[in-house]
Amino acid sequence: MDAFNLCRKVNDHLNAGREKAARDEQIRLLAYLEANGEKPDPLVNDLTRAVGLFPYMDMESSSWQERLVYEAFKVDVGEDEPVALHIEQSRLLKRLLDGTNVAVSAPTSFGKSFVIDSFISLSGPKNVVIIVPTIALADETRRRLHRKFSRKYKIITTSDQQLAEKNILIFPQERAIRYASVLEEIDILIVDEFYKASASFDKERSPSLIRAIVELGKIARQRYFLAPNISHLSESPFTRGMEFLKVDFNTVFLQQYDVYKEIGSDQKKKAGRLKQILRREPGKTLIYAGTYPNIDRVSESLIADFPEIDRPLLDDFGGWLEENYEPNWILPKLIRQGTGIHNGRLHRSLTQLQVRLFEESHGLDRLISTSSIIEGVNTSAETVILWSNKNGKSKIDDFTYKNIMGRSGRMFRHFIGKVYILEEPPAEDATQLELDIPDELLGSIDVVELGIKVDEGQRQLIDEYREALIPIVGEEAFRGLHSSGGLQNTSRSLTSKIAGELSHDEKSWHGIGYLNSNNPSHWEAYLYKLIRLQPSAWGIQYSKYVQFVQVLSKNWTHTLPQLLEQLDPLDIGIHEFFELERNTTYRLSSLLSDVQTIYNAINPTEPVDVSLACSRFAHAFLPGPVFQLEEYGLPRMVSRKLFSSGLIDFEREGLGVHEAIDKISEIGYKGISESVAGLGEFDLYILRYFFEGIGCRDVAFET
Repeated sequence: MDAFNLCRKVNDHLNAGREKAARDEQIRLLAYLEANGEKPDPLVNDLTRAVGLFPYMDMESSSWQERLVYEAFKVDVGEDEPVALHIEQSRLLKRLLDGTNVAVSAPTSFGKSFVIDSFISLSGPKNVVIIVPTIALADETRRRLHRKFSRKYKIITTSDQQLAEKNILIFPQERAIRYASVLEEIDILIVDEFYKASASFDKERSPSLIRAIVELGKIARQRYFLAPNISHLSESPFTRGMEFLKVDFNTVFLQQYDVYKEIGSDQKKKAGRLKQILRREPGKTLIYAGTYPNIDRVSESLIADFPEIDRPLLDDFGGWLEENYEPNWILPKLIRQGTGIHNGRLHRSLTQLQVRLFEESHGLDRLISTSSIIEGVNTSAETVILWSNKNGKSKIDDFTYKNIMGRSGRMFRHFIGKVYILEEPPAEDATQLELDIPDELLGSIDVVELGIKVDEGQRQLIDEYREALIPIVGEEAFRGLHSSGGLQNTSRSLTSKIAGELSHDEKSWHGIGYLNSNNPSHWEAYLYKLIRLQPSAWGIQYSKYVQFVQVLSKNWTHTLPQLLEQLDPLDIGIHEFFELERNTTYRLSSLLSDVQTIYNAINPTEPVDVSLACSRFAHAFLPGPVFQLEEYGLPRMVSRKLFSSGLIDFEREGLGVHEAIDKISEIGYKGISESVAGLGEFDLYILRYFFEGIGCRDVAFET
């Protein structure tokens, strides 16, 4: 079909009032022109304007009327030049600039970041808080906003940083709550992927997000919540006064191939079709595997059938992984074939680097992932392959399925996204989002103040919680425990258990200060006492986990291969290392912090201070700035080389991450590359990536 007939189809849809169908056909028309090397003519531009896709209009062939419309929709988004928004972005931005509290559901390809950036640029708020679901997404957002706004704002992503006159704070919900008592006022509270506040979508983390929404919402002048694929938002105290806006406006067209109908449940056929698709579709491809075992299956299949490719950058990365992690690890082999792995276990710097390489034209061609790719980053691909219809042990629902498909195609890169379905997808279903107070928060937040209606069973839980804790800690201390920044966990049952244990056997906890000792053998008894408070949290036998923590204490002085060698008798390999280190930095540190808080509430005249041990656990026994720099894309191995060279004393007491960044920036990429011994080619690539992320304009990538 030629361009004229495609134009006629778009026009027919418009005349019949079928706007979405018209927009889909227009996107296909633009893809057709691009594929055939043809420029849009005035007719095409007129249709592009008619369907509201103003950013896609071609100014060289536009009439003056089209140019006028294009200019009318251009706004400042913090770039060097204004950018044209599409019609729905413009409508949403107007609502925000008018001061409206908005909860919006929009497709993944909507272009939500332009709206946020434009709002900041045009309204100039003093304090912006952005809550994101993962640290990886916090870093991605920080990089974007740092490049645009770091001259006017302090961009904060780590805990306990001093505020400046104007601040943009970007956190996962667990960190955000700590600033509720520090900030006097928030101009706008932005919650990305706010559907995770529902236990139906994220049972583990919904209490902490609800708590952050409650505490920060009290001081927020305006609220802006974002999520994809929500059909209806039920009335809730947490979104009271917010306008729900459902936007069904796509900027790419998805072409779906139902391969599962041909192959059925035949796993051999499925593996064969996967390889056929990868050979036929050479563009950037995401493979949704769904589970860790499926990642292993897909990886082993690709290792067996795909050759290494001649790309020096990937060869350097593979060698770097073998040297710094594990020589026999499957990831270096995959990398040399152009394939990466994305999941929640890996060191955050590794996932960031792989996403960066996936964006490179001569980097990775494929990423095999769990659900981390749909909630952790904003990357997308030309092709998405649904290898599995599982998310862990459960089947994915229609909401998750649409999120996965939404990673296909990208505005200004791929007009058409291709989706290959290798297992039967879920039935289509309208997603109604209901935000209720989780039982774990009952008693820890004031339901009366928030106007939350509770039933008789919930009222009983509140009374039981208060009756269990107040006799132990007292009324005033009880309120202090649940003030912002009081307790790290949001679990009512865990708090009750800690308080009960401490009051029942108070003397046995007097020596908890031994966890501050520099001798790991002194920790053993109290590590056992701690981890028994949360029996199912550690993913391994108690004795092995205690020994792991003791070995992990050498994390700064030993290389990771050396640590793995010491852990080998415990059958702890690299995958287990990632998981156990993560449990230590998050669960163990939070648990110890809460034990200290509750202990001191019970014993105010003889408090204990285990903040040193809390900090060690939270930072995986690395110097604080070293651990935090990994969130900025600088792995501990490279930081260790900077430290060994004498350039930066990461062990200096009081050194914060922002001071460390300033010092690294002052030395500069050239200074580091010329003065630090032992930096390999991929170390230098990492440094360029890091410097780009902190806004150094003299270091850039060619993508």
